[in-house]
Amino acid sequence: MAHPLAGQPAPKDALTDVAALLQAYHDQPDLADPARRVAFGTSGHRGSALNGSFNEAHILAITQAVCEYRGQQGITGPLFLGMDTHALSAPAQRTALEVLAANRVEVHYQKDGGYSPTPVISRTILAWNRVHPNVRADGIVITPSHNPPADGGIKYNPPHGGPADTDATGWIENRANALMAEGNQGVKRLPYERALAVPNCHADDFMAPYIADLDQVIDFQAIRDARLRIGVDPMGGAAVAYWRPIAERYGLNIHVVNESVDPAFAFMTLDHDGKIRMDCSSPYAMAGLVDLKDPSTTCSRTGRSGRARRRWARPWSAPP
Repeated sequence: MAHPLAGQPAPKDALTDVAALLQAYHDQPDLADPARRVAFGTSGHRGSALNGSFNEAHILAITQAVCEYRGQQGITGPLFLGMDTHALSAPAQRTALEVLAANRVEVHYQKDGGYSPTPVISRTILAWNRVHPNVRADGIVITPSHNPPADGGIKYNPPHGGPADTDATGWIENRANALMAEGNQGVKRLPYERALAVPNCHADDFMAPYIADLDQVIDFQAIRDARLRIGVDPMGGAAVAYWRPIAERYGLNIHVVNESVDPAFAFMTLDHDGKIRMDCSSPYAMAGLVDLKDPSTTCSRTGRSGRARRRWARPWSAPP
């Protein structure tokens, strides 16, 4: 049975305490509890600092394990590092950079503290490896995907660009847990400011090359010829800055209906279990977005009538 508030805006007491979450990131997890150890699922480790399953200690160990794994595999090219908008992603990226720099890995990350969706990192890996097949690149994406706001996640993408297989994740998981069991004494690490200053750390723009390559896989002329009017809600995700440049470059009629970046994701409606979750397959999590297409109902996210909402959405949804 669905939660009584499923599909409704989140009340204040349902929102994540972001300040407490960020403070808990630096806590030491209790490794006597198996749930606090590194555990890779679909290519990555996920958890929350609030329950001791995604803390600085995990990122230190996982990143060191990735450095050692890529060395064993003969991966000598750059590592492309991306992150999303979850609250734990920025501190986790900072920690990962400290370890990568200390291990003398050539690491590239999005400049100006920007976000990088997973497909962007995958494309960047593949583009490099097409030109440099003997100096292969790989990547790390710091994201728990559509998990709730209190969660963090870290994924490893090997040179094929997609999710790592179980052989890779199993090795990384085992090595990371061994490092944590020793208090991470085997982790190499530089202070953050020193890490940013080393020659092997590079702040780049992943967005422009990705957008420039989209016409290799999407028929934008067909979209323009159809005179489609497109509404986009990035749901506070890592692609939030991508949509306007895409519209401008390819001459598309795109209206971004929500440009909010909020680590508590307070603009989302509650999922079936009463949690905030950015799950495109859930009618409850997508209730606010679904309301935008239907002028006959009241928007659950804003409480506005269909008539008011239609005026708000007119740049993309009104008839010609």
